[in-house]
Amino acid sequence: MKNKILKLSPADNVLVALTDLRKGELVSCENEEFLLQEPIPAKHKFFMNDMASGDSVFMYGVLVGKLLHAVSKGTKVHTGNTRHAAEPYRYRGYDYKWQAPDTSRFRGLTFNGFHRSDGRVGTANYWIFIPTVFCENRNLDVIREVLENELGYSATEKYRSYTNSLLSAYKDARPLSDAAMHSFGPDPTRTDRPFKNVDGIRFLKHEGGCGGIRQDAAVLGKLLAAYANHPNVGGVTILSLGCQNLQVTELLEEIKTQNPGFNKPMVVLEQQQAGTEEELITTAIRKTFEGLIAINQQERKPAPLDKLCIGVKCGGSDGFSGISANPAVGYCADLLVALGGKIILAEFPELCGVEQDLLDRTEDPGAAQKFIDLMKNYESIVTRAGSGFHMNPSPGNIRDGLITDAMKSAGAAKKGGTSPITDVLDYTEPAVKPGLNLLCTPGNDVEATTGKAASGATLILFTTGLGTPTGNPICPTIKIATNSVLAKKMKDIIDIDTGAIIDGTKTISEMGEDILHFCIHCASGEIVPKAVLLNQNDFIPWKRGVSL
Repeated sequence: MKNKILKLSPADNVLVALTDLRKGELVSCENEEFLLQEPIPAKHKFFMNDMASGDSVFMYGVLVGKLLHAVSKGTKVHTGNTRHAAEPYRYRGYDYKWQAPDTSRFRGLTFNGFHRSDGRVGTANYWIFIPTVFCENRNLDVIREVLENELGYSATEKYRSYTNSLLSAYKDARPLSDAAMHSFGPDPTRTDRPFKNVDGIRFLKHEGGCGGIRQDAAVLGKLLAAYANHPNVGGVTILSLGCQNLQVTELLEEIKTQNPGFNKPMVVLEQQQAGTEEELITTAIRKTFEGLIAINQQERKPAPLDKLCIGVKCGGSDGFSGISANPAVGYCADLLVALGGKIILAEFPELCGVEQDLLDRTEDPGAAQKFIDLMKNYESIVTRAGSGFHMNPSPGNIRDGLITDAMKSAGAAKKGGTSPITDVLDYTEPAVKPGLNLLCTPGNDVEATTGKAASGATLILFTTGLGTPTGNPICPTIKIATNSVLAKKMKDIIDIDTGAIIDGTKTISEMGEDILHFCIHCASGEIVPKAVLLNQNDFIPWKRGVSL
């Protein structure tokens, strides 16, 4: 490791520990020495100066907190001495000069994707099941068990084998420790799959569609229609009960509104009209099987990189997130923007404190005002509920060095890169403009990834410092570790390790280029992310309530 500590911006008055530091240790940065007053674990920060109560704390060059009491130089930053604080923001006009990265290594490259009639290109080819109401979830469970197991898409083979081994040990009165856990799992290229060009069958179970308020059902309809229209989706089965708020006719109208030329195979069944449960399920299986035969005729074909739309997300973040993985993803984002592609940055509670920087980079005054309105309306809802954006950091975030929401946000925003912002989207609105798009979603991992896919992301780059099993049903999710300890410990869910940035053996730009190359291989189906292999298909619609 080249350095023990790091200063992120000239304006900062805290330093980051890159490794565990001892009490009484003398460390130096920019020709200044610091005697540590207490142990500073890796990922945490300490103060560069003696400071008074109420003084401002700066990190990444922005205000991230205020002091609750006086502190000494070399003291650890923690929730007992620092509270959240962020600067006010306003639109000041657009005069941003962007230095695009060198894209020479990527010019002329293509990926092999599924070309759709609306001009978009998918990175996968899924058949999806959409319930219009939670009442159909049980039927989806039955159909899922049958289709995934029989058609070769299940990710549970090794666990079934392990359970059978436990059962055998129990019957033979042997210790359960004798049970063997085999390491085999689903192979995306397995030869026994009958549909070689179908990447999977996905089931969008949810708890909505009836009850609640009618606006909830309307938003859910927009979300489900966006998934039906998604370029990674080849065909759709819709299951309805019949009496719910979200009527089938309304969902079909929304699908056509979003895409008047919609021409994917579609199966629509309503249980209150179908007769017995057996008739409903067998009909759904048979008609879906016919649809799978149809979409299996589709093949991957070359597409330019400007057809990629990548969502960027962080979850289970740590004190290295804003130093390694997020900036590397941000460099990848800048590369794709320079190549004409789309990037979607969401999680509005985790943009708290960096609003001014984002506004200064927003080209269109109308989009800038939309961002301000969405942020303030969102925060007012949270505040009325007795909470606030300042309560966003989780206990895990705080334990690993993310002390305030502004500190967390300043690092989280790095994954969007440095390019101009071309558009601001409300929840479920599609990303249609090339460049960096801001999308209003919660910070909640699954609600955010669900929203990114609805807005058109065909891949998701998901950074994590603590580890998380989150994925998405239709959008291949690539997990990126902020540190090598995590990458080794949870190697079954991590695709890329950016720990080399922390130990100084790779630069942010080098890692960003590596990430984009990885994306191209994933988009072509040559690499299958581990979240996909493990069937981490999380789907939670946002009801626009209080969610951080």
